[in-house]
Amino acid sequence: MRRVMIVVAALPLLAGGCISTAASVVKAPFKVAGKAVDWTTTSQDESDRNYGRKMRKAEAREGRERRDWVKRCRKNPEVCGSYDGYVAGRDN
Repeated sequence: MRRVMIVVAALPLLAGGCISTAASVVKAPFKVAGKAVDWTTTSQDESDRNYGRKMRKAEAREGRERRDWVKRCRKNPEVCGSYDGYVAGRDN
């Protein structure tokens, strides 16, 4: 009888590990699905960073092309018209 009382008293302590493991197993698919959604979607912050990087590259390209245009115009001003090269932010 005494052994049965000890086993019954220790049962919640022994089952505690099993319950948390079972809970982890049940939660796992939801955690995996959440991670997959995070990996496949773009946050607003990430989107802003990407747009800023794209615009800086476009503005750098426009700056290079305008400098080259100015250099050509200084060498030969007769054939130089208005700038019609690349402009950042405008769909070309």
